[in-house]
Amino acid sequence: MKKIKRFVTGLNDEGKATVIYDDYAENIMEIGGWPGAYVSELWVTNETPVNNDGREDRAARPIRHDPTPGGSIFRVVEIPPEKDVQVEIDASAAFESMGSHNKPSDEDAAKHASMHFTNSVDYLVVISGEMHMLMEEGEVLIKQGDCIVQKGTIHAWVNRSDVPCVLAAVLIDAKPLSD
Repeated sequence: MKKIKRFVTGLNDEGKATVIYDDYAENIMEIGGWPGAYVSELWVTNETPVNNDGREDRAARPIRHDPTPGGSIFRVVEIPPEKDVQVEIDASAAFESMGSHNKPSDEDAAKHASMHFTNSVDYLVVISGEMHMLMEEGEVLIKQGDCIVQKGTIHAWVNRSDVPCVLAAVLIDAKPLSD
């Protein structure tokens, strides 16, 4: 996975605005059960409203699929071309490696191994590459520069291209969808 540069602002000892982190995100994880799929955590919050005081690196924690109650996650995700994955995606292992309880049902997994939902609203931007967003009904091709608002619905990311697809994502805790 390409290293992701981040700049995080805060206050210096004199109370003046400055950049407190000018580095490459170090909290990177290959998603278990999904060879070649990576997550780089850039920033995490655990509360709303967010407390912007302090200089602690809030991304330096175990990577989890979903935000904490009242929290948010800013991350970059890289999804490899499926033809490059020499083994089947083990969705159970993938979601377990990220601590998610929103694993695909057998019915959803029959459509694609990574079909899942989140208890969040997710704002995504395709940085590079392209990918299909598979839904319970239909699918759409998302390309570089396209934006997605994923409102906790069941979906899967399917990369049928020849290159990895890189997405920037902000996940914000939300109430689960009701039937």
